Amino acid sequence: MGEKNIGLVVFDMAGTTIEDRGDVLQAFTGAMQKNRLLIDEDFIQERRGASKREVFRQCIDAQFGKADPENPLRVDRAYDDFRSILEGLFATKGIRPIGGAEDTFRWLRKEGIRIALTTGFYRKVTDIILRAVGWNAGMIDASLCSDDVAMGRPAPYMIFRAMEATGVMSVRRVVNVGDTTLDLLSAANAGVRGNVGVLSGSQKVDQLGRVQHTHIISSVAELPALLEKAFL
Repeated sequence: MGEKNIGLVVFDMAGTTIEDRGDVLQAFTGAMQKNRLLIDEDFIQERRGASKREVFRQCIDAQFGKADPENPLRVDRAYDDFRSILEGLFATKGIRPIGGAEDTFRWLRKEGIRIALTTGFYRKVTDIILRAVGWNAGMIDASLCSDDVAMGRPAPYMIFRAMEATGVMSVRRVVNVGDTTLDLLSAANAGVRGNVGVLSGSQKVDQLGRVQHTHIISSVAELPALLEKAFL
């Protein structure tokens, strides 16, 4: 494909390609209650898409002060509880793709466009999700999680690692798709050609519209039509 065309689409997972049925928020709430942390749902919602450990670090620093020497231990305990609760929820409730996600993946593959998934989840739960929906066997080209980079969203590093993993050298050949402001900020920081917000997650158009983007669509099901019209 020529340099003017798209060579890679980078997708977020929960809320973008995987149904978000409130499991992440439930796991955050459960871990915070267990560790007697102050619960602020707005604080969590504003940080959707971020590294989950980083969300706990910010919450604990705000509650106890950044200089408190006990904070690293508090973060470890809360994060471990979050992971245990989340994995239990996925095991009992199951995991489902967003409607149209797999059709979009198949269309991209037919067009010769590579597919990468990025997420604020850690590697173990990322692999649990990929196995549950069968995307670990040829459906996608790469998956990157917050464990794979020095800094999660809004830093652009997962996008850059996805480019490295798929052999796409120019950000002008990359489209990023996500359902949170941090997804869009990460893509803006990466300087990618397309920065597409989707309304299938927990954040809506009034939030996504505040940050830099190229398009906002209802879901990934609409992405092939958008790519054909605006990028290919």
